[in-house]
Amino acid sequence: MKTGISENAFKKAAAKIGCEVRAVKAVDKVESKGSGFLSTGEVKILFEPHIFWKELRKVGVNPIVSDICYPKQGTKPYGKESQQHARLQKAVVINRNAALMSASWGRFQIMGFNFKLCGCKTLQEFINKMNESEESQLDLFVNYIINSYLDDELIEKDWKSFAFQYNGPLYYKNNYDGKLNTAYNLMK
Repeated sequence: MKTGISENAFKKAAAKIGCEVRAVKAVDKVESKGSGFLSTGEVKILFEPHIFWKELRKVGVNPIVSDICYPKQGTKPYGKESQQHARLQKAVVINRNAALMSASWGRFQIMGFNFKLCGCKTLQEFINKMNESEESQLDLFVNYIINSYLDDELIEKDWKSFAFQYNGPLYYKNNYDGKLNTAYNLMK
């Protein structure tokens, strides 16, 4: 695990996307508050029970409502950041791949089910790269942005469209687009 992203890495990422460095840094600030790892050294994750429900159904498992599995987002609080790996491990016992795809990973909080859009051939390759370094997490983010055609939104600073596609249709409940705009405007 290597923490920190150099200014040069941010510049290369922005150049590859074709956007301003400030735009990449705004997403970084809003998504992870500047850290891709916990103080324990574990990669930062957020386990999403409603995604786990969907992923289980995709593989033919009939989900059962619990604290780690339910059909609708917002049914229960996700819990503290420090509790996310324990929640993930409970889900792994049920179905490893479905569980790993149901967490958002690293500094840019990319969902596991997006591993191919990040340029990875396997889910395990994605997780390995997430655990490698924060600069590796930045590389995965750049690939995701380009492969999911979100580069235009970052170039244009179209925060509403970016928020909708990156964070989901309920982005407005947490003022995600407003947070991105504020973060961008506060960057030097």
